[in-house]
Parts: sequence; structure tokens; C-alpha cells
Amino acid sequence: MKTPELKKDYTEKVVPALMKKLGYTNIHQVPKIEKIVLNSSFGAEMDKNGIVDLRNDIANLAGQSAVIVKAKVSVSNFKLREGMPVGVKVTLRGNQMWEFLYRMIAISLPNIRDFRGVRTKLDGHGNYSLGVTDHSIFPEINVERQRVNVGLDICITTTANTDDEGRELLQLLGMPFRKRSEEPAQQAA
Repeated sequence: MKTPELKKDYTEKVVPALMKKLGYTNIHQVPKIEKIVLNSSFGAEMDKNGIVDLRNDIANLAGQSAVIVKAKVSVSNFKLREGMPVGVKVTLRGNQMWEFLYRMIAISLPNIRDFRGVRTKLDGHGNYSLGVTDHSIFPEINVERQRVNVGLDICITTTANTDDEGRELLQLLGMPFRKRSEEPAQQAA
């Protein structure tokens, strides 16, 4: 099996750059990407064919089978009963993770109209989450067959200890972050 290009870049360019910039003495201290989780949820009104189509779309994106997530509790206000399908998810690791990350960074994100970059905010532990309002930005999705626009959550889990380490890792991998001056102002709670 051929090694993905982004994984090669990580081992040949990103690891030495992180060791130099962050002052690591051991290669095992360098943060790496553990997994990527793709998650898409839908309302209770989606029919069975729509659920199957969404599962197939997410499986095409990921290159592996997706799991249907079912409701754990009933909520009458949302017309939701326990056991009803509410979403689809898939966890990527290894070469499939690297291939998806490369396609997302190099192809899908730059093709969004009026794209100025993604937010630079991480979760406090070096992990990054990205929400995409329409999953048809990925070339694997057949737009003609698509019934409704469905959002997609992409969670990138790293071994970084801080947000700065995680941000530096993702930036060196090519994540198109916005410039700090373009970030929307945080609202006071």
C-alpha cells in the first residue's frame, strides 16, 4: 500500500519543523493526529431513503462504512422516539485518515465560494472541530442525487497538549486558517 502524500510530508517536513520550533528533544514528544471523526445528524423528519443516501455519502467520503446513530431517549417536542436514527458517523485512522485530511485541505475547503480560511479556535487540548454547512463541497458527493443539504462535523483529534501545539501542527500540515485580524470578535457571555 502506498503511503499518503500528507503522511510523507508529516514525517519528512512537519516533525523536524515542530521539533525545532517547539524545542522537542525526542521524536515521540511531537504531536500527531490520532483520528478524524465525521459526524452528520438530521431531523426526525428524514425518510429511510434519505438516511441510506446520507450513510452512502459519508461512506464515500471516508472510504469505509459509516454507522447509523440512534436516539437514546425520547423527546416529544422534537417528535423523536428512542431508537430512531438521528445521525451517521465514521471514525478514520491510519492511511484513510491522511487521505481524507489531504482531500479536505487541498481540494474541498479552497473550493468553497468566498472562502477566507477556517477559524483558529481549538478546544483547549489541541483538538480541532470544523463544521461544514453543506457536505456537497467534497467531490465524492453526487449533487444530482442529493435531496437535501446536510451539514457535516469534522473533529480532528491530536496528541498535542496545548492549543498552540495543535494549531502549529495543523498549520504546518496546510490547514487554511484565517489570519487573526479576520477572526470574528468573541461575544461576552
